[in-house]
Amino acid sequence: QVQLVESGGGLVEPGGSLRLSCAASGMRFGFNVMGWYRQAPGKERELVASATMIGSTKYSDSVKGRFTISRDYAQNTVYLQMNSLKPEDTAVYYCNAIFNGANYWGKGTLITISS
Repeated sequence: QVQLVESGGGLVEPGGSLRLSCAASGMRFGFNVMGWYRQAPGKERELVASATMIGSTKYSDSVKGRFTISRDYAQNTVYLQMNSLKPEDTAVYYCNAIFNGANYWGKGTLITISS
């Protein structure tokens, strides 16, 4: 059974940095896509960043230039380096992985940007 486990969330001041990690288990093959979504209170879940098996990346306009997604293909792990964090980045961040059309989700990790 595939499981995605996020780590690295927490409280950080505006302008600070955090690095999220998502480790996958129970999968023998590489995921077609791995990425991060977030859901702020009262808002819909939105894509933050994603990376394909061949290294193509996609970012939401709100995080371009501040966040960087990367993958460790051997370990089936995806990272999200977040810099210059803003209060509006506050949300629960979810790891997502896709394999042959099947979507997998982590349980989420809370990130709070506040002074």
